[in-house]
Amino acid sequence: MKTRSIRLLAHNVRSLWNVGSFFRTADAMNVERMYLTGYTGTPPRKEITKTALGAEEFIPWEKFEDPVPILLELKKEGWQLVALELTADAKEIESFQPHEKICLIVGHELIGVPENVLSIVDETVMIPMLGKKESLNVAVAAGIALHQLRSISPRKGT
Repeated sequence: MKTRSIRLLAHNVRSLWNVGSFFRTADAMNVERMYLTGYTGTPPRKEITKTALGAEEFIPWEKFEDPVPILLELKKEGWQLVALELTADAKEIESFQPHEKICLIVGHELIGVPENVLSIVDETVMIPMLGKKESLNVAVAAGIALHQLRSISPRKGT
């Protein structure tokens, strides 16, 4: 069975605890690299370490101010760029068929993934909300999405 290569890009995430949670979840879901862009915080920070429980020490990560150049480079290298965002054209993640190489993009806790990033992604996915609230915490949503992406077998030839 083929395994999927997954990377995670977090753009303008304010909470260092969310960043720490990304590291811990990245470890659990075998994410091979993280990109922290915009004003997303980076290790070493005690708040990140508190929720990462040390995962920030062995998950490879890079810091970029602007996410667009790294995303365009990934796209050129054959990575499928997928934003986790509530948009009118977002697919429910359960029906999404990811490629073998995917970069999941998450954004700011309140305003999400910016339009300049959404304009270059290959797909936008969302997690259906069954309760009264319209969204989840970004770290929780990333965890659900990464688990879903890890669980689906890659399509042949992608």
